[in-house]
Amino acid sequence: MAGARRAGSITKRCECRGPDGKRLGAKCPQLSKRNHGNHQLRQELPPDVEGNRRTFRRTGYAGVKDAQADLDKLRAVLDLVEDDEDAARRVGDLLVKVMREREPVPAIEDVRRRLVGGVPLDSSMTVGEWLDEWIETKKTKRLTTNGYRSHIRVHLKPGLGHYRLDRLNVGHVQAFFDAITERNEVIAAENTARREQEARCKWGRNGRPSQAESERLAAEREKLAAMPPYRLITGPATKQRIRATLRTALNAAIRHQRITFNPAQWVELESGKRPKAVLWTDQHVERWERTGEKPSPVMVWTPIQIGRFLDEAEGSRLYAFYHLIAFRGLRRGEGVGHDRANTDLDNGLITIAQELVVDNWSVFEDTPKTDGSAATIALDSLNIAVLRQHRERQAREREEWNRHAARERAKGRDVADWVDTGKEFTDVDGSWLHPEKVSDEFRRIYQRAGLPPINLRDLRHCAATLIHAGGGDLHAIKETLRHGTIQLASDTYASLLEEVDREIAEKAAALVPRARRSDDAAVRE
Repeated sequence: MAGARRAGSITKRCECRGPDGKRLGAKCPQLSKRNHGNHQLRQELPPDVEGNRRTFRRTGYAGVKDAQADLDKLRAVLDLVEDDEDAARRVGDLLVKVMREREPVPAIEDVRRRLVGGVPLDSSMTVGEWLDEWIETKKTKRLTTNGYRSHIRVHLKPGLGHYRLDRLNVGHVQAFFDAITERNEVIAAENTARREQEARCKWGRNGRPSQAESERLAAEREKLAAMPPYRLITGPATKQRIRATLRTALNAAIRHQRITFNPAQWVELESGKRPKAVLWTDQHVERWERTGEKPSPVMVWTPIQIGRFLDEAEGSRLYAFYHLIAFRGLRRGEGVGHDRANTDLDNGLITIAQELVVDNWSVFEDTPKTDGSAATIALDSLNIAVLRQHRERQAREREEWNRHAARERAKGRDVADWVDTGKEFTDVDGSWLHPEKVSDEFRRIYQRAGLPPINLRDLRHCAATLIHAGGGDLHAIKETLRHGTIQLASDTYASLLEEVDREIAEKAAALVPRARRSDDAAVRE
């Protein structure tokens, strides 16, 4: 029977070898000594697929207890197979590999999990090999897959790729992320040192420096050249995304019966929560002008500041684009990828169905990032009017371009007519509008308006301010900005809306005129 206890024994053996490297055996002069030699074990294994007998042998044990412990482990693993001949053969294959490669005898619980899950017992695939195999089968969106590839190339393969996939444990993964944290500390210190060194390399006075000062500056610049360049740290949110990539890949390994346990699920990391949106109040603007520091990575203009921006943007051919984002909260890619056919100006509706995505510098068309992002939202009368004016301007641009193209062709130059891509917002020749172009134009406009800095994606967050100031609640913000959950909207905008409420309260209090009472009148009362 496959599960029957098989023959096994522990003996003692001389391991001494002569100058030629061969074992001395009976010729060893130490054989007469009682403690000479090392213990060895022998355990019969299940036959191979052709029915041939196999034996597990291992020598080199210093004491009989060590040999007996391994023999007990071998027998416990062999007892798992009971009468299952296929399982017995697989266990035998595993133990032969363990013997040949001098690996530790596997733990009984590990083998039991693999037998129950149907996982290969003798796999030697590394984490890096599995990550390469897994990424080639991914069917996710192009940018998502590229993000996975980046995490694998930059972080996961260098840090974890050498481990055997079936032996990766929580300690390995925790140590990997702890090493990132330690590297962040080194990078931060090196960046600070470089910044301080740069300050020592500058001549901050008028006129040319003296000979001695020039020599000092040259020496400082040599020190600067020898220092490491500036590097970015791997922040909490990025570490959470790296862990998500590893967790997803290991879950796939479980589904493919490569492993039975996902250690990435049990690693402790610092929170990677989204940064809170903060309003550019007068106090924050004053501090930014004085120190150059932004209170939060996500900054949002007040309604007055949004108005200043739109006033400055009115002369731009992309005015309608920024107006639509500021009030209706489209993402950049959704705006440049929006088709005219999905805008119903008569009924005041816009349907988000396509977006243009940047991969390095190349642009491709894709569906919105989530199912919830593809939705129909209402347009206000002001946006409808601005979009109608935009279409009139676009029609004039088309005529002007075609006249220009005809003149160029008459000169023998190959210039095509205005191309109708069907997009609401286009380049001057009708082609797709590169997303980076609208970001560059956005920065130029707010700088001309003298406004504190925000990113173009933060103009989408400004829509949350306007919706709330107009009487909308968190649910209205969620629906318009198409967040996945109301919790996400709350986490992102709760502090922002408190500031808006406070500003509204102050403005409401200021609406009521009061005559200042004299101190004497107050005393008489």
